[in-house]
Amino acid sequence: MQLDLTQFPHLTETQLAQFEALGDLYTDWNSKINVISRKDIDNLYLHHVQHSLAVACFVNSRMGGWRPGTTVVDVGCGGGFPGVPLAIMYPDVRFLLVDRIGKKVRVAQAVADAVGLTNVETRHAGIEEVRQTFDFAVSRAVMELPDLLKLVRRCTRHGLICLKGGDLEAELSPAICRGTVVEPISQWFGDEFFVTKSVVYTPF
Repeated sequence: MQLDLTQFPHLTETQLAQFEALGDLYTDWNSKINVISRKDIDNLYLHHVQHSLAVACFVNSRMGGWRPGTTVVDVGCGGGFPGVPLAIMYPDVRFLLVDRIGKKVRVAQAVADAVGLTNVETRHAGIEEVRQTFDFAVSRAVMELPDLLKLVRRCTRHGLICLKGGDLEAELSPAICRGTVVEPISQWFGDEFFVTKSVVYTPF
């Protein structure tokens, strides 16, 4: 398992085993349903799991972690990122993983079930169809930040945390993005893959 967990020294044996299991599970599912680029499946842990855990680094450093009972919606979860790794990291937090593509949602739920995550639900839907209210929304490279903020404001109490890459100046300029905080992922993970990537948080 090529995963840097030095930022998370208090993981249990159960959590470590769950992270370990993701490699075979996603490789197997990806051979049947293409949820991750076939060229990228060998980089599953670095490009997908590690990248997702940057949200946990931000939450832990800025918020002292998520309290038990916190509710989080993963908007456009694809095959389960960042939601599944975050659900492993925070077993006392409730996650709803939402995506418009049914086959990807099925994979996310199957992986969550296979590693024993009881804090994950999935839904084949757009976020505008979801009627619940959550403490936080998370997302990874789904759409431009202003558009995403318009969708999640009505169903989220405390803000949006998303993973972004590249130059964000144009995305951050609309008024709806006022108060947004950008943290470089390279402060937590040293691999060059993260040099241009950030955690972006807009509080509500």
